[in-house]
Amino acid sequence: MSEPILIENHGHVRVIQLNRPEKKNALNEALAWGIVTAIEEAANDDDVWVIGVTGSGDAFCAGLDLSDRGESATPLGPVSHHLDDVHWVGRFLLGMRDWCDKPVVAGVNGVAVGAGLGLAMAADIRLMSRGARLMAGYTRIGGSPDGGLTWTLPLAMGYEPAMRFMLENRTVEADEALRLGMVGEVCDEDAFGARFVAYLGELANWSPFSTRMTKRGMHRAVRAIDLEAQMRLELANIARCFSTEDAKEARKAFFEKRAPEFKGR
Repeated sequence: MSEPILIENHGHVRVIQLNRPEKKNALNEALAWGIVTAIEEAANDDDVWVIGVTGSGDAFCAGLDLSDRGESATPLGPVSHHLDDVHWVGRFLLGMRDWCDKPVVAGVNGVAVGAGLGLAMAADIRLMSRGARLMAGYTRIGGSPDGGLTWTLPLAMGYEPAMRFMLENRTVEADEALRLGMVGEVCDEDAFGARFVAYLGELANWSPFSTRMTKRGMHRAVRAIDLEAQMRLELANIARCFSTEDAKEARKAFFEKRAPEFKGR
């Protein structure tokens, strides 16, 4: 069995690569906690000045692994295990923004959906391949946003564009993502890997004290809420969604590849 996370060091740059290409890097427990651990280790390593996060194969992260689940199961598994605390889905944002003062750059090399989108948006900076796509997907499975998306998306896009993106369950391609402010740079697929590593190296050319203090100041300036409390609010919301009959119907319809029939209960 291959390792769920691959680590590469390029001087003072550490690249963390999600490594479940056969599942489009969909999140299971091993991969999700591997990301959290890798970010913590990079944050605590004085020789690492800049952190990159990207996916292997043709995807960044397709969200939660929904395979091999019955129609009555929640996409997060047992609710008591996943939704009673911040767990790993909240630690993506807290780990990258609150607990790590080093610049974190997401290399969105392919599709980023749901919690995978949350992972990308938790980074400080995003580069996107022209062939990649972004989608929330929560309404499709009868859920509501988690992974910090209720904070990161309005911050990046503005309130109404973020609401429309979420509620309309739209797929956003690279050029539109750049226009909306979801990413800061788009480059062609054949040049993406080299550009991603080169950009990380450019940031690592600066003094690590300068970049870290810049991030501390910028993050404090935009953080007008208690992020951990926001993560807990998201989890309470999604737990309530998943307990409804509508959510069960949404997941049943998802697996049956048909439009759901909602009844508002």
